[in-house]
Amino acid sequence: MKQFAFSSIVFREGATYVAYSPRLEVASCGKTINEARENLKTAVRLFIEEAEKMGTLEEILTEAGYVWQPDGQWQPPEIVSSETLVVGWA
Repeated sequence: MKQFAFSSIVFREGATYVAYSPRLEVASCGKTINEARENLKTAVRLFIEEAEKMGTLEEILTEAGYVWQPDGQWQPPEIVSSETLVVGWA
């Protein structure tokens, strides 16, 4: 079985939790954090499988910052910070 690592962010919109992979631009949701995460895993798996079938997986992952490793795995780009920032305007 192939494995694929990706980063995710989970946030809440009302009563729904949204899990999002910013580098892949894939999202899913659920009633709980865990359900949102599991649904995101399914969405990413389907996304990867379809891109592989279409022959575009390498291009997509390279553009998303992934690096192909000699061990036959894609190394995901590292997210080094996630913050809430505030700006003001007049």
